[in-house]
Amino acid sequence: QVQLQESGPGLVKPSQTLSLTCALSGVSITTTNYAWSWIRQAPGKGLEWMGVIYYDGSTYYSPFLKSRTSISRDTTKNQFSLQLSSVTPEDTAVYYCKIAGSNVWGQGTQVTVSS
Repeated sequence: QVQLQESGPGLVKPSQTLSLTCALSGVSITTTNYAWSWIRQAPGKGLEWMGVIYYDGSTYYSPFLKSRTSISRDTTKNQFSLQLSSVTPEDTAVYYCKIAGSNVWGQGTQVTVSS
């Protein structure tokens, strides 16, 4: 059974870097033609796609977040990570990882940006 599990701090201070990890089970992060996304949902708003890392390690980011976003992977741990720099309270959201192009999501993790 394929599962994704987000983890990371639930509280981040303004101007700091938000770091989250998505651990995979039941599927390898290097599986050909697979891609792995980060998506978030701020309170009262819709889903916002942040970026994707492909099975070969290449990445693509939302143009709205590109300057602050980095997605990387650790093939030895079968996981991928999100870093969002210079956060503000507007980055408060539930952050999800998912298999791109599928309905397989992690359960989401709440991140609050506050001093």
